[in-house]
Amino acid sequence: MPDRLFMPLMALIAIAMIALSLVWPQGYGDRSPGPFGSTPIQQTPEMKAAMDREKEGARRRAEAAERAVNDAGAPAAAAQ
Repeated sequence: MPDRLFMPLMALIAIAMIALSLVWPQGYGDRSPGPFGSTPIQQTPEMKAAMDREKEGARRRAEAAERAVNDAGAPAAAAQ
């Protein structure tokens, strides 16, 4: 491809990528700048409460599983 076509095409692609980066959502973290962004759903109070409940439930399930393993291993250790 001749440079006469390639360089303007690359400049156009670069400008398009810069424009897209100004309006593209910032993922699960911070909101987009200026008038483009909105509060991510993970930062709403309802979602934060749901995530906290899920973390607490996972912690309780892990503790219960660990307790079950320890309780199952206790009779075998006492028999030895």
